[in-house]
Amino acid sequence: MTEAGLTLQIRILPNSSKNEIITGDGFLKIKITAQPIENKANKALIEFLSKQLKVPKTKIQIVKGETSKDKTLFFKVDGHKKAEIITRLTK
Repeated sequence: MTEAGLTLQIRILPNSSKNEIITGDGFLKIKITAQPIENKANKALIEFLSKQLKVPKTKIQIVKGETSKDKTLFFKVDGHKKAEIITRLTK
């Protein structure tokens, strides 16, 4: 966590049968139905997380791993929303 937001490392699993969040193995995995072609999976990831976490898409950035399955995401949120995001992702 940072004062300006929350940084998370995730692994994306594109071309999956459904969009879902999987916890375990010390890594947060997110299944996305979009294919990893022409940035479609990254856009679908941000859209999915935006809906799941109830934050605007503009508040979520991929700061590392644009072309990799392992990504670092940054959420531009305040302290109250940080706790809510962590709770929703780790359910």
